[in-house]
Amino acid sequence: MPVTLHLVDSSIWRSDRQVQLDLQRIYTDAPAERLSVPVDTFIREHLEAGHFFGCARFNDRLLGAVAVIADEQAWWLSELCVRKATRRRGVGTRLLALVSDAARSEGRELRAPSSRLPVADQLLLNRLGYRLHATGDYYELAPPL
Repeated sequence: MPVTLHLVDSSIWRSDRQVQLDLQRIYTDAPAERLSVPVDTFIREHLEAGHFFGCARFNDRLLGAVAVIADEQAWWLSELCVRKATRRRGVGTRLLALVSDAARSEGRELRAPSSRLPVADQLLLNRLGYRLHATGDYYELAPPL
C-alpha cells in the first residue's frame, strides 16, 4: 500500500473539507479510552495550540494520524490511530517511519510520552526500534528505523 505523509496544521485543516472529514473519521474510530475529550474538541484544541498531525495518505484519503507537538529538540507523538477498515495492513508502521524521516530532516528526535501510551502502542514502538529513555518518562527512536 503506497502510503505517503501528509502534515495537517490549522491552515490546512481550515481550507480542506476532505481533510476535516478524514481526520474526524480516523479519531472517531479510535477506542473510547484513547481520547479523554470529544473528537472535535481534541482536534480543534491540538491545532489551535499550534501543533499538527502527521497523517498517512492513500488515494487522496487520510487513513491514519498521529498528533505531533514540536519543540526545539524533538517531535512528541501521541494519539496514534488508524481507521478500522485499514488496521493490520502496516499503515501505522509506515506512518511512524514517514514521520520519523520528516523529523530527522528537521534535525529533531522522535519521542512519545510513556505515561500516555496504551500497552499495544508500547509494544508497537518497541518493535519499531523505540526505547524507553533512562528516566522512564518517554520512548525515543533509537536510530535507524
